[in-house]
Amino acid sequence: MASTVVDGGTPHSRHNAKLAKRTASWKPGILPFLLPFVLLVVFGLWSYRPSSSLMSWILTVVWSLPAAGVLIGLQGALLIRRRVRKSDRMTPPAPAEQDFLIALCPTIGRHDTYPALERSILSYVEHLPEWFPYMRVDILTEEGCEAAADIDRLADSHPLIRVITVPKDYVPANGTRFKARANHYAHELRIAEGEALEYVWVLHMDDDTGVGPDTAASLAQFINRQRRATPEEVKHMAQGILTYPRENAVSLFTWLADAVRPADDIARFRALTGLGTPAAGVHGELLVLRASIEAEIGWDFGPKEIVEDARLALTFCRRYPGRSDWFNGRCYGASPANAADFVKQRERWAWGLVALCCNRAVPLRYRWFLSICVATWILGPLQHIGAVLLAGWLINDMNTSPVTQSVVLLWALNFAYVIWTYWEGLRLNALASLSGRRRWWEPIVVVACIPVFSVLEGLGGFKGFVKFVRREENKFVVIAKPA
Repeated sequence: MASTVVDGGTPHSRHNAKLAKRTASWKPGILPFLLPFVLLVVFGLWSYRPSSSLMSWILTVVWSLPAAGVLIGLQGALLIRRRVRKSDRMTPPAPAEQDFLIALCPTIGRHDTYPALERSILSYVEHLPEWFPYMRVDILTEEGCEAAADIDRLADSHPLIRVITVPKDYVPANGTRFKARANHYAHELRIAEGEALEYVWVLHMDDDTGVGPDTAASLAQFINRQRRATPEEVKHMAQGILTYPRENAVSLFTWLADAVRPADDIARFRALTGLGTPAAGVHGELLVLRASIEAEIGWDFGPKEIVEDARLALTFCRRYPGRSDWFNGRCYGASPANAADFVKQRERWAWGLVALCCNRAVPLRYRWFLSICVATWILGPLQHIGAVLLAGWLINDMNTSPVTQSVVLLWALNFAYVIWTYWEGLRLNALASLSGRRRWWEPIVVVACIPVFSVLEGLGGFKGFVKFVRREENKFVVIAKPA
């Protein structure tokens, strides 16, 4: 996304118009799932050999484990294909003139994260005011951060931007740390300033994630729809789609590997958050929440919490069942700069999610689904086809068939879904890019590299699990942010 405001006749504005048009007409494909599923079923039935060995029993369990998440993900994709609903037709895009929007962007304020922060903040002041006549952009940072002078200059460049500085000695009542601590400080400040109101919305963003014209229009449509909803139907939280434009990527490899992330937004998050119960969690960007509801929940979840967004979602499930939604807008982030940062990012997520899944303060009925998804993730290295073949060679048992032939259908479903997520996620990221389309070779490469990408995903998940088991001190690792 651009980092300067330009007028309506420039190539940049024409790109914005094309971006809004093509994202509005997008819907998930069926063939990228159906074709692999049929081929995998045929191959699985052809190659099946009856077995009741220990290897077959283990594979029957671990390769079937993702099925719950897969079925919910497919439900989400089908819901998007049917997204032209009566409520959407009754609420055409229009400026949200009766509500106030606060775009909140926390940042650690390092020099290596500032370029991405500047790109993101300037996208907010470029695209949001057209749809939100009453709004503000809050940069949330730490006292004494490295890039404080640059952040202050950025705030001085536009009247909508202000800086909120978290004092070094600020400690919330429950001792929460890291990003949650900063969010809680901003939440307490809104209460003190009288902004914790029903018509005030907080748009939570990351410091490397910008917005575009489609983001603002879809967000305004969602907020306006709440004005017309009945008390039984009104929503208090919503999430959109996180995408990665090609232009924001430093590494082509990690850009391709991150194709899986927008696919999760149009699958599991669309199904669960979009139907009112964000049991799979939410991500910390493009998350909009009523200030009055955030004032009741807060972010003070304790000193061990490092996945504050997922914890907020599970708390929301319990207090406001059925009151979340999903909207078809995108935000525009950047993939990690290299494979090491990619693994480090996943490691932190897994570390925090395993801890959350084991947290008895959250009732089991709200964390069981997330626990299955996380278990599938951290078992990734053991499920990898390379690890399975190596184990079979070592024990002289190369039969990888399940204990019963019917399981072949379940395996085909799971593996076809993985292929679909990378295929459709790549398509989404390409749509968000300047060209608006995939290069001819990218779908081939992204599918061929799935075994490599799954190693990185699984390695990060497993390392996070090991750190949790060893009870290492929680750390909120912030990787460098590409400009």
